[in-house]
Formats: sequence, structure tokens, C-alpha cells
Amino acid sequence: MVRPPTARSAVPGVGRLGLLEPNAAESLRELAWDNVDSIPVLWALSRAPDADLALCTLIRLREALDGDWAELDSLLRTDTSLRGRLFALIGSSSAFADHLVAEPSAWKLLRRKNLPDRDELIADLLAAVEAVPEEGPHAGPMLYRAGITGPETVSLLRRRYRDQLMFLAALDLAATVENEPVLPYQVVGKHLTALADAALTAALSVAVARVCKDGPCPVRLAVIAMGKSGACELNYVSDVDVVFVAEPADATATRLAAEMMSVGSQAFFEVDAALRPEGKAGALVRTLESHVAYYKRWARTWEFQALLKNRPMTGDLDLGLAYRDALMPMVWNASERADFVADVQAMRRRVEDLVPADLRERELKLGHGSLRDVEFAVQLLQLVHGRVDDTLHVQGTVEALTALAAGGYVGRDDAANLTASYEFLRLLEHRLQLQRLKRTHTLPAADDEEGMRWLARAAHIRPDGRQDAVGVLGAEIRRNAVRVRRLHAKLFYRPLLDSVARLDSDALRLSPSAAVRQLKALGYTSPEHALGHLKALTGGVSRKGRIQALLLPTLLEWLGETPNPDAGLLAYRRVSEGLDDQIWFLRELRDEGAIAQRLMIVLGSSEYLPDLLINAPDTIRMYADGPSGPLLLSQQPEDVARGILTAAARYDDSKRAVAAARSLRRHELARVASADLLGMLDVRQVCRALSAVWVATLEAALLAVIRASEAELGEPAPADFAVIGMGRLGGMELGYGSDADVLFVCDPRPGVDETKAVKWSISVAEKVQRLLGAPSTDPPLHVDAGLRPEGRNGALVRTLAAYAAYYEQWAQPWEMQALLRAHQVAGDDALGVRFLRTIDKVRYPVGGVSAEAVREIRRIKARIDAERLPRGANPATHTKLGRGGLADIEWTVQLLQLRHAHQIPGLHNTSTLDCLEVIEEAELLEPADVALLRDAWLTATKARNALVLVRGKPADQLPAPGRLLSAVARVAGWPNDDGSEFLDNYMRVTRRAKAVVERVFGGE
Repeated sequence: MVRPPTARSAVPGVGRLGLLEPNAAESLRELAWDNVDSIPVLWALSRAPDADLALCTLIRLREALDGDWAELDSLLRTDTSLRGRLFALIGSSSAFADHLVAEPSAWKLLRRKNLPDRDELIADLLAAVEAVPEEGPHAGPMLYRAGITGPETVSLLRRRYRDQLMFLAALDLAATVENEPVLPYQVVGKHLTALADAALTAALSVAVARVCKDGPCPVRLAVIAMGKSGACELNYVSDVDVVFVAEPADATATRLAAEMMSVGSQAFFEVDAALRPEGKAGALVRTLESHVAYYKRWARTWEFQALLKNRPMTGDLDLGLAYRDALMPMVWNASERADFVADVQAMRRRVEDLVPADLRERELKLGHGSLRDVEFAVQLLQLVHGRVDDTLHVQGTVEALTALAAGGYVGRDDAANLTASYEFLRLLEHRLQLQRLKRTHTLPAADDEEGMRWLARAAHIRPDGRQDAVGVLGAEIRRNAVRVRRLHAKLFYRPLLDSVARLDSDALRLSPSAAVRQLKALGYTSPEHALGHLKALTGGVSRKGRIQALLLPTLLEWLGETPNPDAGLLAYRRVSEGLDDQIWFLRELRDEGAIAQRLMIVLGSSEYLPDLLINAPDTIRMYADGPSGPLLLSQQPEDVARGILTAAARYDDSKRAVAAARSLRRHELARVASADLLGMLDVRQVCRALSAVWVATLEAALLAVIRASEAELGEPAPADFAVIGMGRLGGMELGYGSDADVLFVCDPRPGVDETKAVKWSISVAEKVQRLLGAPSTDPPLHVDAGLRPEGRNGALVRTLAAYAAYYEQWAQPWEMQALLRAHQVAGDDALGVRFLRTIDKVRYPVGGVSAEAVREIRRIKARIDAERLPRGANPATHTKLGRGGLADIEWTVQLLQLRHAHQIPGLHNTSTLDCLEVIEEAELLEPADVALLRDAWLTATKARNALVLVRGKPADQLPAPGRLLSAVARVAGWPNDDGSEFLDNYMRVTRRAKAVVERVFGGE
């Protein structure tokens, strides 16, 4: 804001005052405001939204006042309140400027101290037509008879109404010029509504006098305010929606209503009765009984939404209250109607479609991010949840947002943001309407810089140091529109709404009998236990309990669609209690439908995930959808591995480093398992992600142990150290229940005694195993070195030379086969690569594997099939060792590698699936045979992973038909709940693969 100069400084020029009119200087001289004494007045004038309009109006007002101008001029120099009100008013509104010129003495009204209350407004407007209380059998506190009914009535009422409206506008605008208090939005809306009540009370008094000339009013007539008037949030210029109730609803009542509307529309504002039953085609006046009958039988969804804001306004208030009492129960039960939520949402879309495309960004009322977005969202939430919560039975939008936030239906931040945006948009709407007292909701065009500058000043928006007022206003409009649109979409299309609307009110209140009945219907096998969980979740009067009560009807329904809703509800209770101190948890479930629904699917399907989610709760936030898809898919295994290594490297203490690595592993396991269970990842992606996190955790632990050892020794490590992945780890095809099969290899550094190097390496390997294998609630981290030379009887760590000597002299066929999946995973990469090159001549023998070795491999496989299958296991459904299971496929592929890898470099690969692709390309098997082997491997791996996810612990045996098998089938991606179909498919796929295995591996 420009600071006024001191009294001794020169009088500012018209340019500095923001005056652009060519005759501005002459006008100031005419007012005698071109001297030093006038400086405060001039600087106040410069702050008017349109200083030229204000100055022009003052010249006209001076002429109209003639000899009385001196009084006003004197007061403008001394009375800052009057100055602020007058300059702001005539610099904002050409309509009020014209009014003041036409009624020049009205400026004295601006000196009032306070706004009149509703009763004072009614008395003032009734006095304009000399109205007196009506007498007779239907007389009441709000029924009057006017003493003036002639043609002058309308002009008398219009002038008195315009005076009252002018005073409110002057107070509302004054802060733009002088340091006057800012009128809160709700004060303005309530006063405008009170003024509308007074106006229609006066109009009704005229109607009574004109229609009932021969005696007392023979009917009871209640005027019901609807829309913004009903909600006490009127605009400066707005249609006033009304509905009439009469006893009896005869011709006299109809004439009274029509006459009141005619007088009101001519004198004040458009009075609209289109919200009555059957709209403009329906009877203007109905009895209470007729209204009730219509709403019971014929009313559509939008009509109940409109009734939400009904309020007895004037006339027979007792009849009006009877109308409200009769209809409001139907309003609060309207959400039980079929497709209620969808109907309201469709209506909002239809309203928006009516706005021309080129105006949608400028429409404050109906466009994108507009007032209607806020109002529809708030009203929908009220109607859905107001069935069981009387605190939501309010009419104003801001009051409703406050109640929704207090009840937990809307987040406090969301409610505060919506309220702020709503009030900002209403402020702009008010300013636009005040300019010419026209009903408008359209912002100036983007290229109308002068219009935007006027609006910014009228809305008390100032430059911020980076942008001028127009830039600040434009930024604020865009920011609020985006915020409203985002929150509208979040609340208005929330999946919870439709589910809550479909449940009966007893279930929403969670009364014991209704809740048990509802739980049984939803598929809970122990509804009494489930009810105990519900009581624990919703107990007390805390905000969290209220939010849980809001969420649970929908969550119960979603859980009821999962394989095990009882276990899912227990898991949800555990997660809720475990995250009791996480304020975001319930907020995310309430506001992000995708998170809530996916969490229920996970909890009702898996015993593997609840503990992980409790210990890695941020994973739940990843159940949301981001701009490019589910957040669960937003991380790549490489990035996760890098994060684990970085986190562990921050700590010198090996225990703390491993704890950091385990924490990130826990998060990644929860993410991968969730995405897998929700059908977002295929088998190969799951295996790759699980293997990557295992490798990163192993690497982090190894590096931490080596750092700690070097710190303790005070010198570099005596040996290079590498970890070689074996089995499924080496093939990067780990499942949820897989151990990490490894070999440890070391190589003494120059000048270091080999014995010392090996001893140090063994201590490192043992500590890594011990740290990773420490007891934990997380899935285990068992590092198994059982595939080393001489098995568990051999040295835990050997030097590279020792490995080379052993394999050259003593390697058994099963060891050659095991080495096919050896791959460097952790430690010194150069040493690992040297190890792999050393064993290449063993695992890829020149000329292929010998016939004797093939016989030995087949003998070992037969012994494993006979001895290692658990007692009582069904060989047809054991995913690892059963017929056509993982072992069958992997041993077959490995035999083909041993035979042909020396000729086909592509078989120098540790992945079973990759090798199958090479086998097909090299035509070692028919494509149909490869397809059967691949299908069996994928099917068995998927089933094995699903077993772990469902049961929460490693398992290889598919269960017999029943609820558990159905759960496994669902998690494995089977399209329906029929576990028997899933099992039949599994057995058919593996049986066909077994035929290929017997022919290829068995040599048939």
C-alpha cells in the first residue's frame, strides 16, 4: 500500500492517486481537495477500487446535495469510518453510486454504528408501507397488513431495501480503503438473509392488504425459504427460492402467494417458486398433506437434496415448522433410495455440462472448482451420514463443513481448506454483483486487465512484492479452483459414500443385534467375535472412534468379499491398534478409497502381511493411485537395493547397520507382497524383486561386518571376500519362503598369511549369518551354506585356490549341477567373477557331461523323490518336490545345460526361465514341451508364493479343497472362488509337464 505523505509535503498529483480521468485535477479543485489539508482524503480516495468512479460520483453527489455538501465534506476530512465506507462503496459499485445521487441524504445512513438485527430490518421495511399486525383467526407474529398498497408501494419498498443493502455493502467494503474491521463471510450472508426475510414479510403485508380487502386473511400461509436463503447464505443479488404451504390451499392462498411474489420481484429481487413439487408445472400453493404425499410417492433425489436447506421464512411460522418437521425425516432417509449417490453425482455432472466450455474456468458458481463443487460435496456427505448423526442437521455450507470435520467425516485440513476456498469464491461473487447490482457469477475475461484490477482492489487483494494485485488475484483464483476441484473429487466420488448409503441405519449405529445380523449376511463365520472387534474399534467418544464407526460399514462389506473376513477384521483391529499413534492412518482410509479397499483385500487374504504392515506402515500409503498408476509399482528393485545399501552405510556399528537394512527390507517385502496379492505383479517380477532385496540385505550386512572388523583391527581386511548365490538366489528367482543358499569365498591379500585370512573370513561369514538370522517378527533371513564342498562337514569359507583344487579333483555330479546356478551376489565383485570363471570348466564341461554323471544325477533325483517328500504329502500337489513341480522342471533344465552349455553360450545362465527360452531357440526341445515346462514352473511358483502369503509361513503343500485352498486360489490369481477348479488346473498343468520331464530327464 502506498503510504500517504506527511501533512507538510506537497499535494500528490492525480497520477499518484490512481486517477486516470482527464478532468480529475479539475474535479479535485472543484471539491476544494487540492490543498494540503485534503491530503488524508486524497489518499483514502486513491485506495478506492475505482478511484475515478468514486471521484465522479462525489462530483455528482456534491451537485445533488447543493448546500448540504459542506457537512459531508467536513465529516470526510475527520471521520475515517465514514470516509472508508463511502469511498469504498462508490468506488466499487456504480449502482450504489447512482442510488446515492438519486437519494443524496442517504449518505447519513453510513454513519450508523452497527448492523440492524432481523427484527429491526422487518420493522423498517414494514414502516415503509405503514404495515400493522393482521387481525383475525389466522393472525400471527409474522403476518401484517400494509397501509399503503398503491403504485408507489414498490418504489417505497425498493428505496428502503436499497438503503439497508447499501449500509451492509459499505461496511463490507470499508476495509479496502481505511483500517475498518473486515466483515466475516457468514455475517454478510446471515444479514442478507435477514434482509430478504424482512423484504418478503413486507411484500406479504402488501399482498394481504390487496387480496383480503374485505376482512381478515382467511387462510394460513407459510413461506418456506429454500436454497441459499434457506441456508442463510444469500448473495447481494440472488434469486430467493421459496415454497408455499397453505391451509386451505384455495384460490385466496394462491392469489396471496402470487401477489407476494409479484411485489417482491418488482421491489427487491427475483422470487422463484420453481423448487415446489412438480416445479413450474405444479400448483403454486399446496397443503401440508399434499406436500407430504408428493414427497412420499413422487419426489426425485434432487428434490430431497433441495429440501436440505428448507427454512420457515415468514407468514405462518407454526405451519412452516410443521412442514419442516414432516419432511426432514424423509430428507435424512433419502440416501437409502436406490442409486442415491450415483444420482447426486450425475446431477452435478449435468449442471457442469450446462456451462459453456469457454466459461468453465471463469464461472464461480457452476464451473470447474466452483461453489457448486463445494456445495454438492458437502450436501452429499450430509445426506449420507446425517441419517445417524444429528450434528449434521445444519443448513449452511460452512456450518456443515464444521460439523463434518467434528464428526470425522472430513479431515480437519480438508474442511479448513474447503471453507477458506468457499469463502474466497463467495467474496469474489459478492464483489462482482455489487459492481452493478446484477446477478452474475462470471469473472472478467483473462484479457480484461482493468476488470481484474478493479476486482482485486474490491476484494482487498494487494501486491505481494513479486506480483501486482492482478497477478496475485489470478494466482489465488487458480489455486483455490484447483484445491476445490481436488477436494471435490476426493469427497464427492469417495467409494465409502455408496457403501454407507446402502446399509440400514441400525447397522450404521452398530447396535448389537443389527450388527450380528449384518455380519452374518456379509459372510463372517463368527459374528459375535467380529462384533467384539467392532466395539473395540469404535469404543469411546474419541474422534478416532467416530471415524472408525464411519469407515467400518464399508470396510466390513469389502472384507466380506475376501477369503477370510474374520481373520481380516482381526488383522484390521491389530493394524489399527498398532498404528494408533499415526494420525494419518484413518484419514487416508477415509479419504482415499483405493487405500481402504486394497487394505481390506490384503488383510482378508493374507496372514503374511499384517505384521509387516504394522512394522512398515508407510507401505499402506502406497496403496493409493498416483498420476502414473498405483504407487506400489513406483519403485524399481535397483532403486530399493541402492536405498538399503545407502541406509546401512550410515552406521559404523554392524548391528545398527543390519537393523537399518532389515527395516528397508521389511518395507520392500510389504510392498512386493501387497502388489503381488493385488494382482499388480507377475511371477517373474515378484521373484526378481524378492531376490534383489535379499541380495541388497546380504551385501549391506557383509559390508557392515567388514567395516566393523577393519575398525577393530585398525588395518584393512586381510582378505578379499565374496558371496556366491546358489539355487534360486543365484537364479534371482527367490520366493517368499526361500532361504538364501550361498558359498563364501576369500582370497588372501598380498603378504597376508593364508591361515589368518581364512580365519578372519570365517568369522565374517559367521557374524553375517548370526546378524541376519537373529530372531525377528519379520520373515526369516536364513543364510544357508550347505552347498559348499563336503557339505556341512566342510569348511564354511575356502580360498579361491582351495575351491579350484577341490572342484578339479573331487567335484561330484550333484555339485556340478548345483554350480549351474552360482552367481556373484555380494562382496568383492572381482573375486566373485574370478570364482565364476574358475568353476565354468566344471559346470560347463567340454564335450558335455559324461553318461556316468547323468546316471548319478538321475539316481540322486530318484532318491530325493523317494526320501525327501514329507510323510503324508500328496505328490500330485507338492509344489516343490511333487509331480511336475519346481524340482522336476529345474533338474530337467539343468541336465540340458550340463549336456549342451559347452556348445550353446546362452545356456550359461542361472535363471530357469531364461534357460527355457534358450532351449526353445536352440531347438533342444519342441516348443510345445518348453511351453509345458514353463507353464508348470510359473504355476507352481505362483501357488507356492500364494501359500506363504495366505498362511504366513513357508509351505509347499497345496491344501485339500476347502476355505484355505480357495484363499490360495484367489491370491494366486484364479478368477473365481472355486478352489477345486484351481487345484484341477494345477494338477493338469503339472501332469503334462511331468510327462515331458520323464521323457527328457528320465531318458525315455
